[in-house]
Amino acid sequence: MRDTNWAGNQIFTAERIFRPRTVEQVQEAVAGAAAVKALGSGHCFNDIADCPGGLHLDLSGLDAVTVVDAESATVTVPAAARYGDVAVQVHAAGFALANLASLPHCTVAGTVATATHGSGRRNQSLASAVSGLELVTADGEVRTYSHHDGVVVGLGALGVVTRLTLDLVPAFELRQDVFDGLPWDAAYEHFEEIHDSGYSVSMFTNWARDTVDQVWVKGPGRPGADFFGAKAADGPRHPAHAAGIPADNCTRQLGVPGPWHERIPHFRLDFTPSVGDELQTEYFVPVRHAVAAMEAMRGLGDRLAPVLLTSEIRTVAGDELWLSPFHGGDRVALHFTWQPDQDAVRALLPVMEERLAPFGVRPHWGKLFDQPADYPKLADFRALAVELDPDGKFRSPFVRRNVFGEL
Repeated sequence: MRDTNWAGNQIFTAERIFRPRTVEQVQEAVAGAAAVKALGSGHCFNDIADCPGGLHLDLSGLDAVTVVDAESATVTVPAAARYGDVAVQVHAAGFALANLASLPHCTVAGTVATATHGSGRRNQSLASAVSGLELVTADGEVRTYSHHDGVVVGLGALGVVTRLTLDLVPAFELRQDVFDGLPWDAAYEHFEEIHDSGYSVSMFTNWARDTVDQVWVKGPGRPGADFFGAKAADGPRHPAHAAGIPADNCTRQLGVPGPWHERIPHFRLDFTPSVGDELQTEYFVPVRHAVAAMEAMRGLGDRLAPVLLTSEIRTVAGDELWLSPFHGGDRVALHFTWQPDQDAVRALLPVMEERLAPFGVRPHWGKLFDQPADYPKLADFRALAVELDPDGKFRSPFVRRNVFGEL
């Protein structure tokens, strides 16, 4: 069992780790613990998954199975199921998840708890597909919820999620086309058209070059060869292609059609995702501020580029989940994949957040950031957390700092 997160920049400080086999064992463990937290894939870059001096629950051994319900068009999965594995089973039954994240290696519960997302002007975060979940609360009781906007993006502060039910859509195919060298003027002038050009669209840059390095368009049709001034790539690309990273672990490109779960993610399930040895940050601003936010980051380009592997620009549709960064409207996602230099990254974060502050910036809960954002339903979430966990056994230092405002 791991004692660090995926990137190795956070050491977990729980006193012990327990791997329950049944939900009943989860109940007993939670009821008897003073501090407890479920541990997923570890693909978070801050201390959100830590539980100092407490109990870590590794849910990967739970006896629950994935069940597709064709009549209701849903799938019920154990918390520790990986999206890539669920996708294969769902596709075999003729269904799809509406969207996937860039990499399929993360657990469903961890992804949902932090409002992790994919891309697409009309695609919401993965948490928005949750229509029900099973939660073990502080007293060891099992509670089930259906379409409750407050419990889905829970940050581990409400209890231990053991099962989730996700809404499905009919299975579909996509192709993936990559374009090199998008002029920044075109990115500004045609931002909405570019991000409307496919089911899922990503732009990659280091913020210092004269053009956007790449645009990845995942859609049902073939974009034009001259894509707003960018040219079709002459071979497979990695998001950090400009940093010299080969495309071996990336999903199939060059316009070859394939099933949704083999095209929406950037990275293949059977390979190390992304670069591996990296850090990540991500900020979200309303779509109406897209150009101004990009200009603000370009103004820092000379400072960002030496620490970056690549940066990704995406769009995500809004939702009503209480602690979702997309609560209340569509947002642009500015993602930063950093070299593994935490001191250098930490020094940049306050500067970046100051530049983005005029645009109502919100950080990704699972990545590196300096200051949390305010949310319209934050007080309601705090009240729910106190109701379900009056003694604060799920109130980790991360939650105390970023949700309850404690030092």
